[in-house]
Amino acid sequence: MTQQEIVLQGYNNELVKCIENLCMQKEELNKQIQQEEEEKNKLQREIQVLNEQLERVCENLAQKVASRNELDKILAETEAAYMKILDSSRTLLNVLKKEVGNLNHMPEV
Repeated sequence: MTQQEIVLQGYNNELVKCIENLCMQKEELNKQIQQEEEEKNKLQREIQVLNEQLERVCENLAQKVASRNELDKILAETEAAYMKILDSSRTLLNVLKKEVGNLNHMPEV
């Protein structure tokens, strides 16, 4: 073999090693990419499940807040009506006391 053939063979061997090395790097990257894609898909499924749970919780919360607001309204109306009843009862009691007082001051016949 001539000197040029030996040099060319050395270049060829080195080139083959470089190509093999690049192929191995590519395979390793492919494995990492596949793992990352699987992790991404898993996380996306978890996010979807969590979003669905969040939506249900938000709906339940909105319903409960609406119910509480309705109860607040009913309570306020009931308390206002009760205060009117108390006021009417006090007025009635005062009128009754006044009438009883007037009866007690009437001369006997």
